[in-house]
Amino acid sequence: MTKIAIFVDVQNIYYTTRDRFSKQFNYRQFWRDISQQGDIVIANAYAIARSNDDQQHKFQKALKHIGFNVKLKPFIQRSDGSAKGDFDMLMDKVRNKFCVETHVYGVHQLTAQSLINSVDNFTEINEEFLL
Repeated sequence: MTKIAIFVDVQNIYYTTRDRFSKQFNYRQFWRDISQQGDIVIANAYAIARSNDDQQHKFQKALKHIGFNVKLKPFIQRSDGSAKGDFDMLMDKVRNKFCVETHVYGVHQLTAQSLINSVDNFTEINEEFLL
């Protein structure tokens, strides 16, 4: 059976689905879809650490209930003013170090071209993955 590792940039998914569709991402449907493709061995959801946000804590608890390991990271503002993540570098590293096929799900118009270029397959988020 195919082994699958999931790495989710929570803030990116939240803002891109909100801005493109005015809806929330359905993590349960995403999990069901991915789990039909193989055995999920790692599922990390990376979120910005906000200690005083009860809604964030509830959301993180829901992600844990689905099966994700929630990893909190600090908000990093880059010197050029962007808050760009480093998932393109992560995908390059995973792909090269482990010689595996990599996939990204995202809103095409709002996903960095460097991330799309760093993976083997890009899947457009559509209504199927929205609440």
